[in-house]
Amino acid sequence: MRYHRSDVVERAVDVLDMYGLPDMSMRRIASELGLQPSALYHHFANKQALLAAVADELLERGTRPLPVDAEWDHQAVALSRELRDAMLAYRDGAELIATVHAFGLGADTLDGRLSAAISSGGFDDSFARSAATTILYFVFGHVSDEQTHLQANSAGAIDGDQPARADSASFELGLTLILDGIRQRRPAVSRAVSAR
Repeated sequence: MRYHRSDVVERAVDVLDMYGLPDMSMRRIASELGLQPSALYHHFANKQALLAAVADELLERGTRPLPVDAEWDHQAVALSRELRDAMLAYRDGAELIATVHAFGLGADTLDGRLSAAISSGGFDDSFARSAATTILYFVFGHVSDEQTHLQANSAGAIDGDQPARADSASFELGLTLILDGIRQRRPAVSRAVSAR
């Protein structure tokens, strides 16, 4: 049977969810497909390229339409929630997506979509990129902590009654605090227009 790039990515997502990121090797993925590991290099130059494709797939699966005609801050919240949900949907999803982003691999949709949403609020492009990066770092850190707690709990590594420091309520509060700070830097002209 001849496999396509999308088949390899699909199986890699399954391997990630079943075994976790540390055990998501080219050898294991190839074995799951009944191939030699060298066959995967026909589709991906190296493991990092495959990881980037898997991260892009997780993000694509989690994509939801933005609220129609939503203000910039509502768009930023929707995009942040979408990213959080995409990362939590798969075992080690937070670690994978944050790592791929840190390496500058994969689609550039995370920064771009958030930055565009913030720019639409009247912020200059440089500020919007910095604000988007701040939000991304918050989401990565929060969700990583949240996912680690969930996985440790399910593996019995921690007491199941131990409350998580990171949960959806703390995520929403943290995001609100960041957006409040961004709003304080909103250009005066933009504020005057929106007040009309």
